[in-house]
Amino acid sequence: MDPIRLRTAKLSPLISFQSLKLLPIRHSTDPVRFEAHQSKAESYLRLFLFLYIYKIMMNRIFYRYRLIILMLLVAASMLLHSCDRPSAISLLDNRVKTGSEVLLDNYLDELEGLSVGLVMNPTSRIGDTHMLDTLLSHGVNVRALFAPEHGFRGEAGAGDLIEDNIDTATGLPVYSLYGTTRKPNSEMLSGIDLLLFDIQDVGARFYTYIATLGLVMEAAADNEVDIWVLDRPNPLGGNYVSGWTLEEEFESFVGPYPIPVAHGLTIGEMAMMIAGEGWMDSERKPELRVIKMEGWKRLMKWPDTGLEWIPPSPNLPAFDNAFFYPGAVFFEGTTLSEGRGTDNPFLTLGSPQTDLDDMDWDELSLLNGVHLLPHSFTPQSIPGVASNPKHEGEQCRGLYVELHSYQFDPVRTGLKIFATLMEATPDAEVNPFLYRLAGTRKIDRILTGELDPVTLDFEIEPFLRQREPYLIYK
Repeated sequence: MDPIRLRTAKLSPLISFQSLKLLPIRHSTDPVRFEAHQSKAESYLRLFLFLYIYKIMMNRIFYRYRLIILMLLVAASMLLHSCDRPSAISLLDNRVKTGSEVLLDNYLDELEGLSVGLVMNPTSRIGDTHMLDTLLSHGVNVRALFAPEHGFRGEAGAGDLIEDNIDTATGLPVYSLYGTTRKPNSEMLSGIDLLLFDIQDVGARFYTYIATLGLVMEAAADNEVDIWVLDRPNPLGGNYVSGWTLEEEFESFVGPYPIPVAHGLTIGEMAMMIAGEGWMDSERKPELRVIKMEGWKRLMKWPDTGLEWIPPSPNLPAFDNAFFYPGAVFFEGTTLSEGRGTDNPFLTLGSPQTDLDDMDWDELSLLNGVHLLPHSFTPQSIPGVASNPKHEGEQCRGLYVELHSYQFDPVRTGLKIFATLMEATPDAEVNPFLYRLAGTRKIDRILTGELDPVTLDFEIEPFLRQREPYLIYK
């Protein structure tokens, strides 16, 4: 392992002390683990204070009052410990309650007597238990399962086609929505009264779950099946909107709707907008119901929710990867590696021919929120994660993106890095997939240097007005 790789490998995302400048880590999605580490540090601090004050108490002046001082010190310590930060229990209590949890708390009785189909994946969990298993344990009559990209239980890699199969844990049929069929047909929905859609999205237009959502809503409308969307947070936040709005000629499964790259909608709000704006190929409107979250606010990014990060796809193993994904995905439309086949996809970027010079590094050093490290890496095929990644087995040069903050625009920053690395790679080429991801050919003007992505006007105001009626949360 080379020194740069070794250095990045040590940056474990276990604990959030970067704000104190103690460690270069800035967040934790596990409040109990955070509590354990922080409590240990505070214990050492309190022990030091006790010893120091005990020394003072031995002074003749304070000696006769030592018992009173000691009791006051203990009481003050307990008060500070309870007030200066929330405990692990309160952190868990204050976390966002997802739509699936609200369903169980408030609406489970409405499922009685219904035949239910589930559109879910591995993110469809409450704690450590999959929603399928939870519903079955409550006696819900689940009749069929529907699998989006990556599979119902996450058994497929990115882009791997999925076939109809049987869920081995329950014996229920699993119908593929990412194979030859991407929209449930009448046979699949036969006997189904209600579809529950519970999938964690990442807030980016090209993430295929919102395309699946629209097709499922179409099928539900055509077959007069009700659909409930169990809402979950937009990890990037509800106020973050960035990137070009999709142009009609580039509509595809990775660009199904005329929305910006980062849309700032929850999956429930997206469902409402799809139905409200008529973005479905159906003469009927679906009987749609959104089971709202509790405690989520638009300004929240994922670490603010208190929820555990469950990878919504194999190449987004941590929130940092997902946060930068909307800006790094453009590498997928080129001959450069986006980091598939490495430990940190979408944060590991480059190719065998990439050669960044001092001027490039000087320019990149001006970007806020990130620390860019020279990096060499060798993509490898990883079963279920990255099959035959670009430049498999070849040593690539480029950079590693280390996030120091979430207070920046990953689309703009990603495009700046994209343009710089493309310019620094003599044999770099683009392919048509780039324009489906960008939703426009305007990205060419960034590659030529005609436009600066940092200052570019993406003209998102019309979309912001258009989405306003569908916003559930403030």
